[in-house]
Amino acid sequence: MSSITDLIWLLVLAAGVAAWYRLTRAREVAVRAAMTLCKRHGLQLLDQSVGLRAIRWQGVDGVRRLERCYAFEVSEDGQTRQAARLWMAGNDVASFSLPLSGAPELETVVATDAYVHTGNVVSLADRRRLH
Repeated sequence: MSSITDLIWLLVLAAGVAAWYRLTRAREVAVRAAMTLCKRHGLQLLDQSVGLRAIRWQGVDGVRRLERCYAFEVSEDGQTRQAARLWMAGNDVASFSLPLSGAPELETVVATDAYVHTGNVVSLADRRRLH
């Protein structure tokens, strides 16, 4: 009986390590995506890091997928800090919120494809009308 209990604990430990590893790898992908977005929009990624803030199930084209929200801070001039968010589905950017130029409010846009395609962005209002 003891060997079965030990095996179960070992499997639980292995599952925990595997989940931690996957989340760490996903965070590294999110940091690279945040750097790319900041570079594209003329912003500085402060602290060179992102933090996991939320996980949600999102329906896209009739398919439910898991999306992770990462929060980070950006600056236009290196003096001010403004909040930004990045939603990732797998290794793809699903949507992101960046501060408007010169204003603390966030502007949210939804990427219809991976962040590699720079001109393929749809506003959140347009996305809601499509679905």
